[in-house]
Amino acid sequence: MKSEKISDAVVRRLPVYLRFLNELSLREVPTVSSQELGQKLDLNPAQIRKDLAYFGDFGRKGIGYDVSYLIEKIRQILNLDQQINVALVGAGNLGQALSNYNAYLKDNMKIVAVFDAAPSKIGTKINNITVQPIDELVETVQAMNIRIGIITVPDFEAQRVADQLVAAGIGAILNFAPTILKVPSEVRIHAADFTTDLLSLAYYLNDGKELTSNES
Repeated sequence: MKSEKISDAVVRRLPVYLRFLNELSLREVPTVSSQELGQKLDLNPAQIRKDLAYFGDFGRKGIGYDVSYLIEKIRQILNLDQQINVALVGAGNLGQALSNYNAYLKDNMKIVAVFDAAPSKIGTKINNITVQPIDELVETVQAMNIRIGIITVPDFEAQRVADQLVAAGIGAILNFAPTILKVPSEVRIHAADFTTDLLSLAYYLNDGKELTSNES
């Protein structure tokens, strides 16, 4: 792997490549070119080659990429060649949906613990996982070697939950709460804000007309 810093955009494209490569593998397609990848994924083939070249020389000129080999390498790059345990905090509707989706995940990343503060949720089961009280979070995270946390609590509770996850030793957080969280620099945090994404889509409903402004 090259020593230069890998951009977030490159890392975010790797799972896209992996998903399509897995589809090719299911169809028993042995090789694929960057041109074919670009056409199917609506990406520039040169960008795909550049992304993969950050991590090694995986392609063969005139042949392309060996699908099985590239799947193996991308899984290693994304640390998916090992078991990654995930904790989810917030057993509301969104949390339950994510926990139920857990059954369909094919990679070595699984939600293994769910927490909530509501007495009515504690002790119930979601996809065979018993919802635990929030005060058991630190102990459980450390005992189960949980490395990623998902936050699906209301915005006013999110920072407190993030602080607890950090204190437990979590290395990365996926935040669904509509608020900006502060965590130490060594903890990676990604925001999944449905509201912002949905509202921004409204801009593209302008049918190609230019937006007018009252500013002179």
